[in-house]
Amino acid sequence: MKELEDRYQASTYAKMPLSIEKGRGCYVYDDQGNAYLDFYGGHCVASTGHCHPRVVEAIQKQASELLFYSNAAYNSTRARAAEKIISLTGGSFYQVFLVNSGAEANENAIKLARAITGREEVISSKKAFHGRTYGALSSTGIGNYREYLNTPVPGHTIIETEEIPEAVSEKTAAVIIEPIQSMGGVIVTPPDLLEQVSRACAAMGALLIFDEIQTGIGRTGSFLYSEQLSFTPDLTTFAKGVASGIPAGGVLLTEDVSGKVKHGDLGSTFGGGPVPAAAILATLEVLEAENLCRNAMEVGNYIARGIAGMAGNPDSPVSAITGKGLLQGVRFEGLAAREVQAHLIQDQILAGTSFDPQVLRLMPPLTLSKDEADQLLASLGKL
Repeated sequence: MKELEDRYQASTYAKMPLSIEKGRGCYVYDDQGNAYLDFYGGHCVASTGHCHPRVVEAIQKQASELLFYSNAAYNSTRARAAEKIISLTGGSFYQVFLVNSGAEANENAIKLARAITGREEVISSKKAFHGRTYGALSSTGIGNYREYLNTPVPGHTIIETEEIPEAVSEKTAAVIIEPIQSMGGVIVTPPDLLEQVSRACAAMGALLIFDEIQTGIGRTGSFLYSEQLSFTPDLTTFAKGVASGIPAGGVLLTEDVSGKVKHGDLGSTFGGGPVPAAAILATLEVLEAENLCRNAMEVGNYIARGIAGMAGNPDSPVSAITGKGLLQGVRFEGLAAREVQAHLIQDQILAGTSFDPQVLRLMPPLTLSKDEADQLLASLGKL
């Protein structure tokens, strides 16, 4: 199967030396039946664990009734999913535009900001990652991704995050920012700096876009990271774990922004299709029923304490822990993250790397238990 995939799939991915064929809870299984504890989560996607029964049942039921019809007609599953998303924002947002991925969500948020303000400039941060489509990539501040473009979309300005408040002007359509830069190395933007950016945007009539593709949907201890702040951005994008692995994402709009959206401004053939909508609805119901936001914070704090203890040991290569909830970065000195990733695979644990070669990323299902966390801590303790 590996030879077949290498032959027929474009060779754009550096892959783990595994063929994953099955998943249950926080574990995935290879083609030999070996179990791996998944701290990678299929890249921050398996929010409710792999193949959660409630999500699987919802997908199967919807697939037997209606696989697809576009947004040209109403659909009850889509309506309930949209209502559920907005209800979980606690009134911060008024409407949602459903799409297929995080990159598509960011593209539409940027496009909408430019349309509403009539301006062009979009400001983003160095070390940010916003997606691989052309506009999203033009906002991405990680060099080896951005440099792939020989002609970036015009109007994008990428600077250090702390420089953004002073850079916002009457020419700025939007600032797009990750409250935690995951791909960049799990860099937490200080809340007071985020507030300064918000005030600068408000003063200049620019829109603030939060990219919560990885921080949202319960991962950092609340449905959205912005709930932990003193303000609400104008638009927020989400994707990754919102449908437990079925491709889905969206753009959240405040009531003020919603009032400026007209028919034809945005569109997505497959966004909000019945099957993804069923998966979204079931995922969010599980998120509530199993208190996964709280679990993400509690187990995340448990892991952070364990790793901080290692960082205090001069004989350990672990030097620091960053992040929040179950989006965490572990920094190593004298040892590359890829080496640690290989060590963990030998112990049948999966984890991710980042743009920073010294930072290992942890993005497990939000259902992770402390007993499962102990397995990771034990493996890291052997380094």
